[in-house]
Amino acid sequence: MNVELLSAGAAKGLVEALQPAFRAPTGADVHGTFGAVGAIREQLLAGAPCDVLVLTQPMLDELARDGTIIGDTIARLGTVATGIAVRSGEVFPAIADRAQLRAALAAAQGLYCPDPERATAGIHFVKVLRQLDLYPGVASRLRSFPSGAIAMRELAQTEQAGLLGCTQVTEIRYTRGVDLVGPLPPGFELATVYSAAVCSNARQPELAQKLVALLTGPDAEPLRRAGGFEQA
Repeated sequence: MNVELLSAGAAKGLVEALQPAFRAPTGADVHGTFGAVGAIREQLLAGAPCDVLVLTQPMLDELARDGTIIGDTIARLGTVATGIAVRSGEVFPAIADRAQLRAALAAAQGLYCPDPERATAGIHFVKVLRQLDLYPGVASRLRSFPSGAIAMRELAQTEQAGLLGCTQVTEIRYTRGVDLVGPLPPGFELATVYSAAVCSNARQPELAQKLVALLTGPDAEPLRRAGGFEQA
C-alpha cells in the first residue's frame, strides 16, 4: 500500500528521512514524485495520482480555492532560504554582500541550478544574475536540471573545480557531496514558505492526513530545522 505524494524538490530529503517513521505505524510506503513547483503543479492538474501535495503556500492557497486540495488540511513545513553551494572540499567563496556575490558568480566555471522557468530557486537565480548584470556573460555556464536536488547531485558527482550551485537550502543540506556556503545576501535573498495538504481526490485520505501530520508535526521539527526549514 502506497501514499502518493507530489512534492516540491525542497521537501525531498525530509520525506525520505521520515519514511521509516511513517511505515512503522501504518505499514504504508510513501511513493514520492519530486520536482520543480511548476512541473509538480502541472502533473497534479493533468491528473497524476495524489494523496498529499507539498508546494509553496501561495500555490496551495490557489489550489484550495478551486477545490483541488482540502483547504483546512494545509499545514506549514517552514520557510526555506535560497543559498549557494560548492562541491565538498572546495574553498568557500565570499558571498556576504553584492560585490562578493558578483565576484564569486562571475568567477565560477559552471553554475548549477534547478529549472530556470518552473523552479522557484531557478527562476530567482536567473533574476539575481540579471540584477548583478552577469546574465549575458554567464548564460553559457548555466547548467540547469529539473529540480534543485538533481542539480546538487550532479554538482556532487562532477570532478571539475571552480563550480557553484544555487538552490533551496534544504536541497543543499540533504545532498551528500555538496556543502552550503550560505544563504544569498541581503538584497538578493529569497525565503519560500512550503506547506503540505491532502488532495481532494486522495485515494488514501486517512493515510494522507497522517503523513501531513508527521511531516509538519512537532516530532519532525528537529529534522526540519536540520534540513533548512526555518520555523516561524
